Amino acid sequence: MQSQLDFIPILMQLAFAAGFVSLTVFISGYLGPKRSSKNKDVNFECGVESIGNARIPFNIRYFLVAILFVLFDVEVIFLYPWAVNFQELGWDGFWKMGIFLFLLVVGLLYEFKKKGLEWD
Repeated sequence: MQSQLDFIPILMQLAFAAGFVSLTVFISGYLGPKRSSKNKDVNFECGVESIGNARIPFNIRYFLVAILFVLFDVEVIFLYPWAVNFQELGWDGFWKMGIFLFLLVVGLLYEFKKKGLEWD
C-alpha cells in the first residue's frame, strides 16, 4: 500500500510545470511586442489565407480514419504494460492478452472488409 508521501514528487512536478507555464505566458505577454496592424490581425492558418466560408464539407472518411487511428493507437498502449509484466502475469495474463489481441484483429479485419480505411 502506498503512503501519501509517495505522491509528493508527483505533486511537486505538477506544481513546477504549472508554475513554469504560468510564468512563461505572463513574461511573454508582458515583455513581448504589442504592435498591431490590420494585416497582422487577419486570420492565418497553415500558409493559406482565410477567404470565404470556413464550413466547407469534409469527406466523412477523414474523420473515420482519424477515429480508427486513435482507437487502434490506444489499444496498442495496453500492450506495453503487459509486455513489461509478462513473466509475472503467467499463463492467465497470456490468454487474456491473446483474447484481447484476437478481438483487436477481428475489428481490424472488419474495417478492411468494410473498406473503412480506403480513400476512394
